[in-house]
Amino acid sequence: MLTGDYPRLHRMRRIWGALPSPPRCKLCNAPFRGPGGALMRAIAYGPSPLNRRLCKWCIRAVHRHPGGAEIDLSVLFADVRGSTAIAERLRPEEFSRLMARFYGAAAAAIDDCDGIVDKFVGDAVVALFIPGFAGTDHAAHAIAAARDLLVSTGNDGEEPWIPVGAGVHTGRSFVGAVGEDDARDFTALGDSVNTAARLAGLAEAGEILISAEAATAGGVETAALERRSLELRGREQRVDAWVASGRHAAVDTAVAAG
Repeated sequence: MLTGDYPRLHRMRRIWGALPSPPRCKLCNAPFRGPGGALMRAIAYGPSPLNRRLCKWCIRAVHRHPGGAEIDLSVLFADVRGSTAIAERLRPEEFSRLMARFYGAAAAAIDDCDGIVDKFVGDAVVALFIPGFAGTDHAAHAIAAARDLLVSTGNDGEEPWIPVGAGVHTGRSFVGAVGEDDARDFTALGDSVNTAARLAGLAEAGEILISAEAATAGGVETAALERRSLELRGREQRVDAWVASGRHAAVDTAVAAG
């Protein structure tokens, strides 16, 4: 199911895909809106309150069949630069509205590129681009989502409405249900996730730090990009990354390739 090689899942996605309309469950393709959404809610396939990108049936399946697999995937981390200073100069309610707007922009960019929002953590968003959902071009989709997020937050210009930096990495991680009893979630764990997080932490506002692995997998044209050799906290070896932005044509090339 995670790699996209499960025939039953393909059949289910085709059946539900014939019903209107998006957004849909990222796993089984059940529609959440329109006439199809009404039908899905009637048979308990509506969006799960635990993760609105998955339907209740798929979340129940995750709980009934805990576990997962080690797979290659792409991970996107994006966070607000200088959020402490922003919160200091805004009233709490104003800061809350600003962050809600950021979360909405991030969710839209990720959904449009077939990713799954793993979680919102403070001033950051974590997204997974899993082959079973995003296809074999998951790295290109993750890079496209990062670019779309920078554009939608104004980070492709001089005055963004919120400053955002992002990191994208492709590698192997454990993906599946983790935790016990009611404290169980569908997520990814491993060095690849940590690497993406570290890259995002080093990205300046308006920057996408794309690991060499993600750039290769995503077909990024790197000739016009700056290359950085980064020392990431917690890693013994340095990581090579390419610096892109919302204005880089190289990122467009990756999107076209995907």
